Amino acid sequence: MRLRLYLLPVLLVAMSGLCKNLYAQSSAPTGDEKPSPESKPASAPAAATQADQEYHIGPQDMLQIDVWKEPEITRTVPVRPDGKISLPLLNDVQAAGLTAMQLSANIREGLAKYLTNPQVAVIVTQINSQRVFVNGEVAKAGAMPLLPGMTVLQALSSAGGFTQFAKVKGIYILRSQNGKQQKLPYNYKDVVKGKQEDTALLPGDVIVVP
Repeated sequence: MRLRLYLLPVLLVAMSGLCKNLYAQSSAPTGDEKPSPESKPASAPAAATQADQEYHIGPQDMLQIDVWKEPEITRTVPVRPDGKISLPLLNDVQAAGLTAMQLSANIREGLAKYLTNPQVAVIVTQINSQRVFVNGEVAKAGAMPLLPGMTVLQALSSAGGFTQFAKVKGIYILRSQNGKQQKLPYNYKDVVKGKQEDTALLPGDVIVVP
């Protein structure tokens, strides 16, 4: 009886050690396990493109002027042909030729004479001053706003694609520079196959699809 009582603690210690080893083996990571979502590095937010930041406002563009806690000044206004907009307290403000950030800074400076620490944001809601034109065998011929970084391929897509009569290998761009008109060939099939680089558009460009 005494021998049994003596061996009992030894058995308990041995079983405790065995349980710890089994637990450690079961909790050890294996090569098949995938890391938890928390362990994945967070992806960096997409940065604003340089083209968006450097867009210069032009006549006929539509601007949303937001002045914090000033609903009587906050409004959507068109840029007049003379390049100016009209705002309460400030009357005429030059807008054409400026970026949205530059215009917001100018408006904030002008309102500082009447308001305490005005907070101003300017958003270009419609780009009407810079346009390109698509003519010929497309579904929707006509003018369209020139978006920052817009290419011929994107303009053709916005025009609804080609008609059945379109000669996609004979497309060309008419571009006026320094008072002279240039004719730039554009082979649609080569572009989509990667044999020819897409062409970035400039204000006033005319895409002709024969």
